[in-house]
Amino acid sequence: MTLRAFHNGSALITCIIVLVAASTMAVALAGISGANLQIANNQRHANRAFANAESGLEIMHYWLARVKMPSSTPPSEYLAKVIAEVQNDMQTTATTNVVVNNDGSIPPVTLDAATGQVFQGQWSSLASDPKVLKVAATGTSGTAFRTIVVQFRIEPYRFPIFNYGIATKGALRFPQNPTLTGATSNWEADIYIESNDNVLAMQVIGNTNFDGDIDIGNPSANVDFGGDVQIAGDYGQAAIDEHVTIGADPVEFPVPMVAQFRPFAVGPVIDASTSVGSSMTLANAVIRSGTNPTFGGNVTIQGILYIESPNVVTFNRNVTLQGLIVADGNVQSPGTNRITFAGNFASGAYPTGAQFDAMRSYVGSAILAPGFGVSFTGNFSAVNGVMAASGLHFSGNASADVKGTMISYSPDPTFVEGNISMNFDRTAMVEIPAGFDLLRVLEYDPASYAIEF
Repeated sequence: MTLRAFHNGSALITCIIVLVAASTMAVALAGISGANLQIANNQRHANRAFANAESGLEIMHYWLARVKMPSSTPPSEYLAKVIAEVQNDMQTTATTNVVVNNDGSIPPVTLDAATGQVFQGQWSSLASDPKVLKVAATGTSGTAFRTIVVQFRIEPYRFPIFNYGIATKGALRFPQNPTLTGATSNWEADIYIESNDNVLAMQVIGNTNFDGDIDIGNPSANVDFGGDVQIAGDYGQAAIDEHVTIGADPVEFPVPMVAQFRPFAVGPVIDASTSVGSSMTLANAVIRSGTNPTFGGNVTIQGILYIESPNVVTFNRNVTLQGLIVADGNVQSPGTNRITFAGNFASGAYPTGAQFDAMRSYVGSAILAPGFGVSFTGNFSAVNGVMAASGLHFSGNASADVKGTMISYSPDPTFVEGNISMNFDRTAMVEIPAGFDLLRVLEYDPASYAIEF
C-alpha cells in the first residue's frame, strides 16, 4: 500500500468518525430539545392548573361571601346551612354553570372549553372545629392539576349601620342649632338618612356644627341648611359639597331580637294594681301590657327593664339607667306604643350584684324598643350604647355623650329640637351590640392559604 493510499484511507475514516459524532450529537440535541419542549409544555399546564385553581377559589369566595345565615343555626349544622344558602342563592340568580352538591362537592366547571381549562371544589367542616369551613379548589389543565386549600371562619355579622352615630329611615330635622361631634375622630359622628318618603332628607334651621359626614340614601333627596354651615372642618357650600353624599349605598336597618331578654326580667312586675311614684328602683322588672304607668322622679333602672306591648310609659323626672331597657312592640305597626323621659336621663353599666351576672355579656346597647316611639323632652347626659326605636324625638337643650348608634326605624322625620350637643364616643363601641347578634357570615382567613400538589 502506498503512502498516498494510506493517507486517503485515514481521511475517510476520520470523516466517518466526525460524521457519526455529529449525527450522534444532532440526535442528542434533538432529544434534549424535545425534552425541553415537553418540560415547557408540562410547566405551562402546571401554571394553567394553578391559575384555574385560583379562578375556582375566587368563584367560591364570591358565593360564600354572600352567605348570611341565622345566628340560631347550631354549629353542627353550619356546613349544611352554608350549602343550602348558596344553592338557594344560585337558584334565585339563575346560575347554572356552577353547581354545589349537598355533600359540598362542586363538579368540574369549564373555564375555557377551547383549551380544556377546568376547576372543581370541595367544602367541608374542619373536624376539630365546626365553625371553620375548609374550602379546596382543584384546577386542571391537560394531565396537570393543582389544589389550593383555604379556610373560612363562621363569625357574627356586624351590620354596617353601626358605622354611623345617627341612622334614620325617615328625614332628620334640626329646628335650632345642633352640634354633633366625634370624641376622637370625625367618623364617630357620621350620619345616615334613608328618607325614601321625603325628598327633604335633612333640614337645619339654625347653625350647623357637625364633625361627621352625611350619607343620604334617597338619590332624589336634598338638604336645607338655613344658617352657617360647618361640617368636618369645612364651611359653607364647600362643606356641603365635600361631606354630604346624595344617593349613598343603602344601609340595612336590623331589628334586634328583644324576646331573648325576657328571661332576665325576674324582678318586680308592674301592672295596673301597682302603685308607681318617685324614688323607685326597678331591678330586672317587667311592665305588663296595657299598664301605661307614669313614674315620678328619681327612678333607677337596674339590669333589664322589659316593657310589654301595648304600653305608654312615662318617666316624669330623673332616670338613671344601669343596664338595658327593652320593649317588645312591632316595628312595622308601632301603634301608640311610647316611652317618654320628661326629665334628666343618663345610662351606664350594669350595677354590682349576683342578680345581674347572667346578663353582663349583653353590652353595647342602652334602649332596644323597635316598636316604640322614644321621646326625650328633658335633658339627657349619657347614652351607654345603641338606642333603637320606632321614632326618636329630642326636645331638651341636652349635652350628651353617646357611646353607640342612634337608630330610628320610623319613616317619619326624627326631630332633634333645642340647642342640642351630642358627642359620639364610639372608638370602644362593642362590635356586636346586645340584641343584634342576628346573623352568621363567613370570614376568609388569608393565613390559611396552602397549595397542595
